[in-house]
Amino acid sequence: MKHRIVVLGAGYAGAFAAGSLARRLSPADTEITVVNAVPDFVERMRLHQLAAGQDLTPRKLADVFAGTGVRLRLARVTGVDPERRSVAVTGMTGEEGDGELSYDTLLYALGSSVARHGVPGVAEYAFDVTGRSSALRLGERLADLSEGGTVLVVGEGLTGIEAATEFAESRPDLSVALAARGELGAWLSPKARRHLRRAFDRLGITVHEHTGIEAVEPTRAIAADGTSIPADVTVWSAGFAVHPLAAASGLEVAESGQIIVDRTMRSVSHPDVYAAGDCAYAIGDNGRPLPMSCASAGFTSMQATAAIIARLTGSEVPAVGLKYHGNHISLGRRDAIFQMVDADVRSKSWYLGGRTAARLKSGVLNGAGWSIAHPTFGMPRRKRRLATTPDRASVRVAA
Repeated sequence: MKHRIVVLGAGYAGAFAAGSLARRLSPADTEITVVNAVPDFVERMRLHQLAAGQDLTPRKLADVFAGTGVRLRLARVTGVDPERRSVAVTGMTGEEGDGELSYDTLLYALGSSVARHGVPGVAEYAFDVTGRSSALRLGERLADLSEGGTVLVVGEGLTGIEAATEFAESRPDLSVALAARGELGAWLSPKARRHLRRAFDRLGITVHEHTGIEAVEPTRAIAADGTSIPADVTVWSAGFAVHPLAAASGLEVAESGQIIVDRTMRSVSHPDVYAAGDCAYAIGDNGRPLPMSCASAGFTSMQATAAIIARLTGSEVPAVGLKYHGNHISLGRRDAIFQMVDADVRSKSWYLGGRTAARLKSGVLNGAGWSIAHPTFGMPRRKRRLATTPDRASVRVAA
């Protein structure tokens, strides 16, 4: 029988991993299935652009995986049983119905969604940019706003900064504000922080520093000190959270709900399960947990893929670097900040800003999208066969 590899999720981590596995493992020995709830590859790092009304044509996953041998199953994952090595799914309209997928190796890459932190009114009234459908809903609401409408972005992280600057640049007729629990850009170097503030001033964005939001209402947000901030639209970007599915399945998870993995992205409780992307609780080379980010999705998916291939073919598992190098922060379409960090993720004094940084960020986004859309690029002439001995100590190479 073929070795069944099931990949849950086709975001940056899952789609990249599935393509890499298909490139390097022989289809004579392996069967790769990707389960994803939507038919398109979602460029999450561009969703604030989509919400701002920019035309971003999605890539169909069926086209991405065409000719690779990867089987795409459009379905929502409803359960994982690591003891029986099976995944329960609910089929989408027009696709295969409810069912169960059995696996020999599982790569869990279901990503994350917005963290509401139990704040009253967020679920009912706030918008977010953590998914394509939610970004489109936000875009429709922004399009309905007339001149002078108020938009409040909650959260001073990368998502919040990029969303606020994108909206302010695309809709200068709106009044855009950002609520930050601390100081805007506090983690940046002094020069980069000044660049960020100049960008906010240039775009006319009001900043409410040291302001925690305790409630969201239809036309305003209420700060912890009782201050009312006008907001025809509230955009919630105060962190990410993973689905409780992994914890409910019996996999060992961290307090955050992320799957605890070893250095090779293998579950510490179930050796047939690997995790990559936001749902993996992985320790970086600096001894700290990797942050939820596209960069971490790249590191962890490369490491998980390399480990799966090595173990199946009986070779030594290579170590992929898990070092965070810096932040790329878009400030609209013509400005950006590239902030380098040291081994302890502290900002270095040097940074790159302006149009050059914007072109660099665009290159990173285009490169990530291109690599997903071309999973067969660089396909080896000969793919690796699975080891035939019980201890998988030998390797056969297919002609």
